[in-house]
Amino acid sequence: EFTTWRGPMLTDSGGFQVMSLAQLRKVTEQAVTFRSHIDGAKIVLSPERAIEVQRLLGSDIVMQLDECVRLPASHEEIDRAMQLSLRWAERCKRAFETAPAGYMLFGIVQGGDVPSLRHASARALVEMGFHGFAIGGLAVGEPQAVMLAMIEETAPLLPVERPRYLMGVGTPDDILESVARGIDMFDCVMPTRNGRHGVVFTRRGQVNLRNARHADDPRVLDETARGPAGIYSRAYLHHLVKSKEALGAMLLSEINIAYYQSLMSGIREAITTQTFEAFRAQTREQWAAGDIPLFA
Repeated sequence: EFTTWRGPMLTDSGGFQVMSLAQLRKVTEQAVTFRSHIDGAKIVLSPERAIEVQRLLGSDIVMQLDECVRLPASHEEIDRAMQLSLRWAERCKRAFETAPAGYMLFGIVQGGDVPSLRHASARALVEMGFHGFAIGGLAVGEPQAVMLAMIEETAPLLPVERPRYLMGVGTPDDILESVARGIDMFDCVMPTRNGRHGVVFTRRGQVNLRNARHADDPRVLDETARGPAGIYSRAYLHHLVKSKEALGAMLLSEINIAYYQSLMSGIREAITTQTFEAFRAQTREQWAAGDIPLFA
């Protein structure tokens, strides 16, 4: 009601934020206690409270509270966090039992970069039973090859009839390669964060609009695109970025979100028509070709 948003809403439980506040928090069996980075107030977040808050928000897809470990980390630390996340998953599931029909609770697979721990986490969550399954604890410092390897270890263990959600990922390349390994859903700040810093994603790859080469370029970013990417000149967008105009960050964020939506739409269509591998190859070929030549 506050935002008047009428579309679907997915919320996270706060596990990733707890990791990012490592210097301000304490993790126990019962809950996470941390200090607000704004006013220092003490906040206690238990699995039950995480579910309660998400339900109060009206979330359609609710995530269990988990403990995410930044990589690299020791086997012992990853195992401890994974086991705690499983116990919290059980508590979240019990707390969610009174939710009305139509709302969903996802379990989160943890286990860092250790295949055996990923296997154990996935199997335990499947046995508990959730509406969907997320793969968490990736894109937190490890190379892309490690992330993809962990997806390959995990995704086959998750039910094909339930959504598979890769949390906090990622670049267009990450998305394309993760879909190829069985992932259905993603979330990431990448489109808007890069947009705020002058970088856009296009069918020809990344374009850094801060570069001087765009200062006098009257061409649009992508003549085939709808919206700002096919309307405004590179020179104008460059000017907005260099001038630190708020409009620049807004337009570039819109351009990036539109590209991500277009990429996902193309992926869905390719899967439906059983042409995903051809789509994947063509998309990578376009990225490799790079941006259009310098404007003369």
